[in-house]
Amino acid sequence: MRLPASLAAVTVAVTLVLSLPYEALPHARVAPGAATGPGEAASPPPFGAACRTRIHGSHVVAHCHNPYVDTDRVRLHVECARWWDLDTDSAPADAGPATTVRITGRCWKEVRAVWVSHQRAG
Repeated sequence: MRLPASLAAVTVAVTLVLSLPYEALPHARVAPGAATGPGEAASPPPFGAACRTRIHGSHVVAHCHNPYVDTDRVRLHVECARWWDLDTDSAPADAGPATTVRITGRCWKEVRAVWVSHQRAG
């Protein structure tokens, strides 16, 4: 007896899924910070604000939004292109839960690089 082509394809797909190791199968999501099994350490809860930086000439603006419960202390770091132009680090700004902070910085001339650092407050 010969199986129809569509039934044969389904049979092969089911066989392949059933032969996958346990770790490769999709499972229900575990709450952040919960232990996933006996002898396993709990994963840390998610942390960190999402930051967008914009450079306009010699001015830099960063907007950081923190969607998590823990406060994120963010700082803007600006590296200037000219050797005589001073690089700057902003004062720390606390991005509390569900808040957005705006941080600014600048160079006298061109900006070479910009980044934001994160630190847990508390």
